Amino acid sequence: MTRYYEVARHLFCVTAEAEDFRLMGNYGPFGCEAGDAVFSLTIADGKPVSYTEELRQEDEGQEIICGHKADGRAVFEYRWQGAVAGWLVCNNDYREARLVMTGHYRKLAIDNALMVMFALATADKGTALFHAAVVSRQGRGYMFLGKSGTGKSTHARLWLQYIEGSELVNDDNPVVRDGVVYGSPWSGKTPCYRSVSFPLGGIVMLSQAPYNKIRRLNGIEAYAALVPSISGKRWDSRIADGLHMTENTLAMTVPIWHLECLPDEEAAQICKSTVESGQL
Repeated sequence: MTRYYEVARHLFCVTAEAEDFRLMGNYGPFGCEAGDAVFSLTIADGKPVSYTEELRQEDEGQEIICGHKADGRAVFEYRWQGAVAGWLVCNNDYREARLVMTGHYRKLAIDNALMVMFALATADKGTALFHAAVVSRQGRGYMFLGKSGTGKSTHARLWLQYIEGSELVNDDNPVVRDGVVYGSPWSGKTPCYRSVSFPLGGIVMLSQAPYNKIRRLNGIEAYAALVPSISGKRWDSRIADGLHMTENTLAMTVPIWHLECLPDEEAAQICKSTVESGQL
């Protein structure tokens, strides 16, 4: 069976067996009618895929091995705790792909394959998938960036606890398109799968410190703050150019801040008052 989903006004479709769709409850709020899809993914069990390895990424027990087949198609191999979950094989234009499954960690493989396909297929369409936490307040979204462990989710929770009217949009994988931040079917340790959108009121890069201090970033500093938090492998000029345009546009049009902070109420209050007022 085939089902369609819409994230950040981009449609994509998935063809799979019923057992796999039962694992995809987080995609329910994003279900939609059939339409012109930016990419399609077919999920099925199969034999190991042969390819040439080019890059490895490891994070909290997860390993992603990236490479290419002899015909040039990109391959992503997913492993958890040493077990291979599957291989994502993408067509050269990233409009079609198949996920070859082994039977291990099926949901993790499906979620990771769809995140990769979404990031790659929309990179030249003014769209970026971020590693960030996002809250909304009074009709605007505020996105918190930072290295793993810097407290993005913690700072978002401080807003929810201490800033009246705040709501969580996404805990780890929001999508930004044309200055608007969208919820997505992918989240972090806090499940949050909301099909909502808000104009971006500000982007805040976090770093831990024994004090609370915030300052506005401009020019190359603002651009550089965005790059590490955007998903998408830049081994293709189309992808690299598209992400560069998105990063450059955001750096010029959305206020970007650096918050050195403690994990406390004062940090949330200073951040809120600054980004909402736009003061330098």
